[in-house]
Amino acid sequence: MLHGKKIVVVMPAYHAEKTLEACYAAIPHDIVDSVLLVDDASDDATVAVAQRLGITTHRHPANRGYGGNQKTCYALALAEGADIVVMLHPDYQYEPRLITAMAAMVASDVYDVVIGSRILGNTAIAGGMPRYKYFFNRVLTALENVLAGSKLSEFHSGYRAFSRSVLETLPLAANSDDFVFDNQMLVQALAFDQRIGEISCPTKYFADASEINFRRSVVYGFGVLWTALVYRLWKWKLLRSELFSRDAALRLQPTDASTKASAA
Repeated sequence: MLHGKKIVVVMPAYHAEKTLEACYAAIPHDIVDSVLLVDDASDDATVAVAQRLGITTHRHPANRGYGGNQKTCYALALAEGADIVVMLHPDYQYEPRLITAMAAMVASDVYDVVIGSRILGNTAIAGGMPRYKYFFNRVLTALENVLAGSKLSEFHSGYRAFSRSVLETLPLAANSDDFVFDNQMLVQALAFDQRIGEISCPTKYFADASEINFRRSVVYGFGVLWTALVYRLWKWKLLRSELFSRDAALRLQPTDASTKASAA
């Protein structure tokens, strides 16, 4: 705990058998109260490794996609009674030791959302990020900042910390089950006036780390631009969108978790 707040780390997993153990070992367990892993119907030994490590593990009976995995992760964390939730990819691309700093930024009630940015500190290329991905990261982020009226260093990091109120307030059930979920969630946070902070996070690209291919990256890029455009039109009151709805039916419920995954 930090400041008396329960910290839960969620790990959306898919084919993570080779990296999970090292990633889990680097988590600061002295301040983390619980670690939850949701396996998205992997056909490798991810679940077996997680169980051997003693991680609370759930498994989707069928692949639901990266965004669908996160929805289950957050519903489970809410059901667990989390005050602060940190999403950490089990592929060990991001530095788990920063969980303490990220959670503290939320626990101090300074920020509602904290992003582990690969761009701050200028370490992305040194960490092995492909140059074309770095280029498109910068271009997409610049366009999104213009459309959203924000000044984030990047919108595309998968390393985030959230207060419980964020997960209970945003209409996350309206989001995509694909990779653009991450982007939609950040834009929603802006729309709901959540306080977003960033921390520099070194990243590692290596053979066993997960990475979407070029085609999926292009699809993601168009999804990102569409999300930002929808936000701008919504902000101008020219468009209504479920992405920015305050309808309680579009919020995640702790009970959702039991219908989406089973204990492995």
